[in-house]
Amino acid sequence: MSALAAVQTAPPEAAAPGRVPVHVAIIMDGNRRWASARGLPTAAGHRQGAQAVRRAVEACARRGVRYLTLYAFSSENWRRPVSEIGELMRLLRFYLQREIDALDENRVRLRVIGERSRLDPQIVRLIERAEERTRRHERMDLVVALDYGGRQEIVRAARELARAVQERRLEPEQIDEPMLARALYAADVPDPDLLIRTSGEQRISNFLLWQLAYTELVFLPIGWPDFDERHLDEAIAEYGRRERRYGARPG
Repeated sequence: MSALAAVQTAPPEAAAPGRVPVHVAIIMDGNRRWASARGLPTAAGHRQGAQAVRRAVEACARRGVRYLTLYAFSSENWRRPVSEIGELMRLLRFYLQREIDALDENRVRLRVIGERSRLDPQIVRLIERAEERTRRHERMDLVVALDYGGRQEIVRAARELARAVQERRLEPEQIDEPMLARALYAADVPDPDLLIRTSGEQRISNFLLWQLAYTELVFLPIGWPDFDERHLDEAIAEYGRRERRYGARPG
């Protein structure tokens, strides 16, 4: 049984004190550097990173996070060596086959955003099956960004609105921010409250460009394979210390 199965019976005191963000987004960075620093092959870093995904899902569920979005594979990642891409896709296939039971048992809904045309048809079928199996769950939404790019997402939304104008279903003057937001992937998911990036890099790397407009950013100087609930609590505590003003003056 996956460790995620323990989430359902976690005691209330496991929750972190203070404000818990509704939506946490994570850029899972540093697998390759983690492996290199230990003299291990890149694949070892990705395998350990997959274990960190499980820990992150478990910890967020215990703390009452409603939405967790993970940047799993960017549209730019196709430029990586073929062998590394193959390892990542094998891990994805493994996760979709082995972890779906635990997600289902713990009422976690899986949603995948991004393009699917370049993915192996078997992986697409596994995604569709997992999404259908878990779509009624409401405890937590696990949103996985796969073959995803923020600019790509905005262009896709703009094209959709342009087609509506061309077909006279919409006037250009009607297009506003809420309308464009509704044309994005998973439009019903609220914008992230907290973004965590591991590896020490301090940039958002084409991730959720529209949605991160007022998100609190926390950068952790660790490789993703080392991420655990202590680091999640550290980031949530930092989030709780901040005053979110959305462009307004301080209170």
